[in-house]
Amino acid sequence: MALPKVKEDTTEARLSSLSLPEGGGWARAAREDAVQRLRISGLPHRRDEYWKYTDPKTLTQAEPQPAALFETGEASLFDRHDRLKIVFVDGVFDPDQSDDLSLEGLEIERLAEAAAKDIHWVRDHYGVLESRGQTPVARPLATLNTAFAEDGVVIRVTGKVSKPLSLIYVHNSETSDAMLHHVVKVEEGAEVTVLENGPAAARFNTVMEVDVARTGAFHHVRAQGRDHERRAATHIFAHLSEESTFKSFTLSVNGQLTRNEVVVEFSGDDAVAHVAGAAVGDGDFHHDDTVFITHDAERCESRQVFKKVLRNGAVGVFQGKILVKEGAQKTDGYQISQSLLLDEDSQFLAKPELEIYADDVACSHGSTSGAIDETALFYLRSRGVPEQDAKDLLVLAFLAEAIEEIENRDVAEDLVERLEGWLSRRRG
Repeated sequence: MALPKVKEDTTEARLSSLSLPEGGGWARAAREDAVQRLRISGLPHRRDEYWKYTDPKTLTQAEPQPAALFETGEASLFDRHDRLKIVFVDGVFDPDQSDDLSLEGLEIERLAEAAAKDIHWVRDHYGVLESRGQTPVARPLATLNTAFAEDGVVIRVTGKVSKPLSLIYVHNSETSDAMLHHVVKVEEGAEVTVLENGPAAARFNTVMEVDVARTGAFHHVRAQGRDHERRAATHIFAHLSEESTFKSFTLSVNGQLTRNEVVVEFSGDDAVAHVAGAAVGDGDFHHDDTVFITHDAERCESRQVFKKVLRNGAVGVFQGKILVKEGAQKTDGYQISQSLLLDEDSQFLAKPELEIYADDVACSHGSTSGAIDETALFYLRSRGVPEQDAKDLLVLAFLAEAIEEIENRDVAEDLVERLEGWLSRRRG
């Protein structure tokens, strides 16, 4: 079936502005396959079902819109934690700011180096979960990434890693257009925590493919940078085997346009996946969380917990689906999406979905929007709490359910401190 003319023109214009990175046979084949898949699906358009709430134009046009650099004056997030730092500046690995890429319990290498080798474990994983995640909903920006991402890290986790891996994204150019592709393979019984933070680029497209083997565990915490003019499309594709664990949390503050997609597939029994996010936005802020979880095994648990605080015309979007396939009995699926609207100009657009083909499941979803509870506000003020302090406390209490999904309490406290700072700067 031919693409609509507008999608074909957009896709070809974007492709003509890019060239395939150099690499060995397996990398070249994977990238060429992604290009062919992209020509069939086309880049997203506002008329596409899963893009009707978010205009993808600035993510698909040939050149990025400039984004002013933003200096916070704050210490780097996660600085107080012992971690292995991996730094990318405008999408390019920076060895001078990074730590030595070695740590007991894992093998880690730059994607650019792995792609140059004819034989490498990642050749059986690069682009595989991304390709599978295109059904039943196309995710063409992820396909674009698989085709053209030049850098990233490939990580094979063989044991319980003693400290987190910290991916730090630095934005130095107002016109940078960065693509990063990470592949994480967690072996049986292994465990790792990955932290991500920083604005990355004027326009940022990232893919992370995570394959968790039996009894393995993957923990992920991401804080998206405060450069307000940045635009980003992020994708996580996760595959879970028997008794494995996947937990991901994202905090977003500022950013004109952010689209975070998470696709999780259960193929082993008794696995657990939690996907959560907290977003706070002010003014020309558009934030979209799109999640698709497929249960194709028995006794698996999934949780989706998303909270957004919006003011001055900010827009929040949540699209979440739980698909329970035939035979996936004893599934426990939970989904909640809520917004706190601090004025009448902001809006929250939600599309929660359940599709169930098994008869012994416990699945629920809910979505709400509302203002600050006036009764709770009156209670706090009657006990001497200043009005703005009381409102900030209620905002933090609203976000608490999502933040509680973070496994590491010290990391959670770091993020709460950043939220408190954001609220403080926007008083009045």
